[in-house]
This record gives sequence, structure tokens and C-alpha cells, in this order.
Amino acid sequence: MKKQVSVAYMVCGLLFAVCLIVANIVEQKLIRIGPIESTAGLFIFPISYIVNDIIAEVWGYKKARLIIWSGFAMNFLAVLIFQISIWAPGSENFTHQAEFQLVLGNTLRLVSASFVAFLCGSFLNAFIMSRMKVFQKGRNFSLRAVASTLVGEGADSCVFFTLAFAGVIPNDDLLRLILTQAAMKTGYEILVLPLTNIVIRKVKQVEETDVYDTSISYNPFRIKEI
Repeated sequence: MKKQVSVAYMVCGLLFAVCLIVANIVEQKLIRIGPIESTAGLFIFPISYIVNDIIAEVWGYKKARLIIWSGFAMNFLAVLIFQISIWAPGSENFTHQAEFQLVLGNTLRLVSASFVAFLCGSFLNAFIMSRMKVFQKGRNFSLRAVASTLVGEGADSCVFFTLAFAGVIPNDDLLRLILTQAAMKTGYEILVLPLTNIVIRKVKQVEETDVYDTSISYNPFRIKEI
């Protein structure tokens, strides 16, 4: 019997990958929201955690693991194409090489920090969603959505900013940046929880599935187990 992938699952996977790729580009712009300084990634990166929540809640950890690694691969491919495009000799009609490189040419340190942070945060998010769902017997999705995002986004921010900026900015500023980013992204999750709950109920109804991870391996590298 051939394995089939639902349209809803496919759309979630595509949205997850797009969020990661776009976030890596816009993350470079610093923005100010009132007294708080953040990055433009705040507008889209939290969506990847909401999608992660939906996948883990509806289809379970194994399907979330596949999407996480697929998103990682697509993000890596995008970064690779960006670098090849920067290195390729420009035409005499292309006069914006410096600007092109500035926007798409993240340093190796920033890219590496982003990749490691993404994997740590995403897998923690999916793991907590999965375990809390079993423990809560499927009740109170909102609580596990917020808890998983708080831990996942916290780990993501801690790993990324530490690897990317340790030794570059003062430790006090680094800690403030980590806490601010994690708090704002978790706040984003809380604000859209009513919509997330509606989407979850609708997808479960359409897909006729509601997976409980009672006997699975949480090894992030067992990708073939789907």
C-alpha cells in the first residue's frame, strides 16, 4: 500500500519551509516596536512554531520530525543558492552587487547559528507538544501550545544569539535580547491562539485524525519512521 500525504499536511510543510527561508532574509533588519528593538523576523518566524504546533497536535511527533528536517533542507538549499548567486560573476548591466550581497550574504557564523538554533527550538517545541498531549489526554491545547512555544522559542533565541553574538555585544545586552525575543515571539503565539484553535479543530475534522504519541522514538534522526 502506497503512503499518501494529505493536502493539509502538504500545505503546512510548504508554509513551514517558506517561513524559515523568508525569516532568514528579513532577520537582518532591526525594527523598533515602541521602546523595544527587535528584528523583522518577528513578523514571520513565530508562524513556523504555530505550524509546528498544528502538525504535532494533529499528525504527531513523527510527522513533525519529517517537516522539521524538510524545512531545514529547503533552508539550506536557499542559502546555498544565495551564495552561488553572490559568487557568480555579475553582468555589466547589474550594478547592485554590493546591495545584493548585503541582503542575501549572511556570514557563516550567522547562518550556522541560525541552523543550530532552528533545530534545537523546533524539536523541543514538537517534543513538548507531543508529551503534554498524552499527559493531558488531549485536553487544553492552548496550554501546551504556549508552553511548547515558550521553551522552543526560548531555546532558539538562546542558542542563536549566543552563537551569533557572544563576544560581539556585551553580555547584559545579549541576555536582554534573548529574553525580549523569546517573550515577544511567545506573545505572538498567545495573540493568535483563538485562530490556531479554530484551525486545529477544522483540520482534525477534515483529516479525521488525532494522533497520540504513546509508543514512539523521539530520536530526531529517525526520519524514516513516518
